[in-house]
Amino acid sequence: MPIALENVVFDSSDATALATFWAGVLSSEVDAGGNEFFATVNKAAGGPTLMFLQVPEPRVGKNRLHLDLATADWSAEVDRLIALGAKRHDEHDEYGTHWITLADPEGNVFDLAEVR
Repeated sequence: MPIALENVVFDSSDATALATFWAGVLSSEVDAGGNEFFATVNKAAGGPTLMFLQVPEPRVGKNRLHLDLATADWSAEVDRLIALGAKRHDEHDEYGTHWITLADPEGNVFDLAEVR
């Protein structure tokens, strides 16, 4: 049987709070049973689940793995993500792609590309 990607896991200081942010990003909801120690988003969707685990240590430095998201309604989505609590880092237009680098409320960076 081949290996399947089941979860993308985020270490966090408050699993429910970070899961709530990412559920908003994905226009979804935090799955039932979440708390400040453990929470998931999109478990029933059939694809990879976002999992959030509380850890005692703070994030240090730049994360080495990040999510790349894409949308056709780029400007409106950037504004929506910032309203949810994302912080703007950089904007790029390279390699035929226009994207912005943002950070979630705990400082994990992610990219939002414009679908042209």
